[in-house]
Amino acid sequence: MPNSSQVVFPVRLAKPADLDAINEIYNHYVLHSTCTYQTEPSTMEERRGWFEAHGPKHPVTVLEADGVVAGWGSLSPLHERYGYRFTVENSVYIREGFHRRGMGQAILADLIRRAGELGYHTIVARISADQEPSVALHRKFGFTEVARIKEVGNKFDRWLDAVYLQLMV
Repeated sequence: MPNSSQVVFPVRLAKPADLDAINEIYNHYVLHSTCTYQTEPSTMEERRGWFEAHGPKHPVTVLEADGVVAGWGSLSPLHERYGYRFTVENSVYIREGFHRRGMGQAILADLIRRAGELGYHTIVARISADQEPSVALHRKFGFTEVARIKEVGNKFDRWLDAVYLQLMV
């Protein structure tokens, strides 16, 4: 869990006015990182559809710092089939230049709390295995590796493994 001496960053539910910042943060990683296997930036139309599909049972959150949306998180359905209704997948993204301040911890802690309050049984994190800071963040909160799929993604002309981590809420 987070160190009590760290700065506390409040996390709140995202609003439609946050979508430009959310999309900007995400698209940076689309273009420059393997933390998403998406290769083309999301349009604002796609982002609005994504946001509208989330709703109260699948919250999207933001963290503001230095006067900007510095990060965001979400709980998304793991699968559309009804039997998966008690399982969610989490996402955490931090704006470039805002890393290593505890913002990812604040967002992930908030998502875990929300998942419990919403009655979810488990959270799954699907992370590119080369994204060691993200894997470490999740492990800090008690997520354990439950699967590793070899060379399932390809980005920047590299084969990438995906690691699945899970937390029972």
